[in-house]
Amino acid sequence: MPRILPVIVLAQFLCTSLWFAGNAIAADLAATLQQPPTFVALLTSAVQLGFISGTLVFALLAIADRFSPSRVFFFSALAAALCNLGINLPGVEAGSLLAFRFLTGFFLAGIYPVGMKIAADYAQAGWVNGWDSW
Repeated sequence: MPRILPVIVLAQFLCTSLWFAGNAIAADLAATLQQPPTFVALLTSAVQLGFISGTLVFALLAIADRFSPSRVFFFSALAAALCNLGINLPGVEAGSLLAFRFLTGFFLAGIYPVGMKIAADYAQAGWVNGWDSW
């Protein structure tokens, strides 16, 4: 059991790398799509707006409280990865690219905050039950 908390933290770290993966190639995407350099700012903002929107939806619907947080984390990570992969589709246009980055951010709201909830639950169980019982 003591190894679970580091695994959760590592999984959360790796999954949130989706935020930065698209940003790392944003300038190349803008150039490929013949967009102005300001398009990079739109791509970055799309992820942030998606994350804010997703966090609001996940919180208002109490998703992590109504469903298993581990499953919410898993399905959010899968959906975010698929949306992030969408930027590689042939023939993707600027609007689709913005939508994929927005959705990546949206599903990141099921990764970072939910992962923190999972980690906090395990840490609290360790404190309440005593770390030796783990």
